[in-house]
Amino acid sequence: MKYVTDSAGLYDPTVRDALARFADGGDTTRFEAAAAVRAAAHAIERLRSAGSRSLSSGAVDVLLQLSVTSGGVSVGELARAAGVSSRNATGLVDTLEKADLVRRTPDPDDRRSVLIAMTDAGRQWVTDFRQPANLAMNAMFHGFTDEEVAQLRHLCLRVVTNQQAIEQRMGTQ
Repeated sequence: MKYVTDSAGLYDPTVRDALARFADGGDTTRFEAAAAVRAAAHAIERLRSAGSRSLSSGAVDVLLQLSVTSGGVSVGELARAAGVSSRNATGLVDTLEKADLVRRTPDPDDRRSVLIAMTDAGRQWVTDFRQPANLAMNAMFHGFTDEEVAQLRHLCLRVVTNQQAIEQRMGTQ
């Protein structure tokens, strides 16, 4: 993929051309920004999954969430922390349990519930993943200043906050 530069910075001419036809001559800047965010997210996912030893990004997120908790957490808590549905979190836990990276244990405070905790193999997986993940992120953000990385994080989270506000107004959350 070949990007070119204009007065505003890098852009993808193929995407710009397609969006110009879609926008019927209107401004494409916001559409191009959304396409660039998607392309960046896909690039990060490709790099991340290459080093995650066949775990999905969702499963990695669950493991990382569990790695900072003491004891077990409920599937609902994992779902909220990972930003996924409880059903999705259950599927991720199933996958991780089959790989012996997490285990389910009865909740001592609620007989109807289970807690999810990392196994020793899960803790080792996170330890082994740490260095390649750091190297990948350093490579991905090569040439960025710390301020640019912080600004990128801020802008992406503003997009997420706007999307959540739209869902809340529409009552579809």
